[in-house]
Amino acid sequence: MNDRSQPRRPATFRLDDPGVVVTEADETSRLSRGTIQITPEHDPLALPVPIAPALPARRGFPWGALFWSGVAGLTLLGVGLGIVHLIEDLFARSESLGFVGLAFALVTALALAVVIGREAFGLARLATIEKLHQRAAAVLASDDRKESRVIVQDLLALAHQNPQLARARATLESHAGEIIDGADMIRLAERELMSPLDAEARRLVSSAAQKVSIVTAVSPRALIDVMFVFVASLRLIRQLAYLYGGRPGALGMIRLLRHVIAHLAITGGMAASDSLVQQMLGHGIAAKLSQRLGEGVLNGLLTARLGLAAIDVTRPLPFAALPPPKLSDLATDLLRKKEDEE
Repeated sequence: MNDRSQPRRPATFRLDDPGVVVTEADETSRLSRGTIQITPEHDPLALPVPIAPALPARRGFPWGALFWSGVAGLTLLGVGLGIVHLIEDLFARSESLGFVGLAFALVTALALAVVIGREAFGLARLATIEKLHQRAAAVLASDDRKESRVIVQDLLALAHQNPQLARARATLESHAGEIIDGADMIRLAERELMSPLDAEARRLVSSAAQKVSIVTAVSPRALIDVMFVFVASLRLIRQLAYLYGGRPGALGMIRLLRHVIAHLAITGGMAASDSLVQQMLGHGIAAKLSQRLGEGVLNGLLTARLGLAAIDVTRPLPFAALPPPKLSDLATDLLRKKEDEE
């Protein structure tokens, strides 16, 4: 509590004293002389903890997934029957041709099993990272010390194959037995494990935005611009997923792309990009460039915003102890790059 009256020497008083008045911080009313004004301060523990917006949960029966599962099953049955008939025809024509066809069928089946296993592993790993993100956000709100230790162990297991994090893992393991609150342990893990990865992620996003800006500025066709932006965005999302420990396959990339688009829709990311574009146009920055260079800059900014959303989706911990990368910083790098090229 603080006293907003005239400076005076310390003194004791009773809270039920009629000369003591409790007011809010934003009140500016003048009090009579000799009245003691007290403004209660907010309890830091009672303040809300910023939590990253979660993806909307699915509701209802998954009819779409059931439909595509049925289509995939019928397709596999048809392909299998066709292969069986083909091998039978080869054996009927020549025994050697039949064995060759059978060998090709076995190699194809083995390769298909490996691909399915890799896709399942990639989807499971992405689900693990998503659950880690949600559990860490819950610990930041509840300050659960026991759960924070479990999350740290899962993070160490997720990052054990990254040689770049060897020193960070050793430092974090040395603090595992200390008496640290749950939320502070999550922040410590974020500072130790995520700092080098965030720096590399920022470099990847900035590099992808610059490439998109340059290519779309010099390409003669709009179709080439669209194709290059799409391929560059997919490549950027895959690189960020691998950086933070994910191993997405084809199905995993589809899931990541859906989550990134959903994250942009929830957080209003495109609106933030539009406001930045309007700010650029308002200050006349884009007017100083040619028309093609201006379009390249805007495409680079949109790619950078997509990369920032991908960081939020693929990162196993929410931003709590470290500041999240900002689009304005990437825009500054992009414009500086353009000025250097001129």
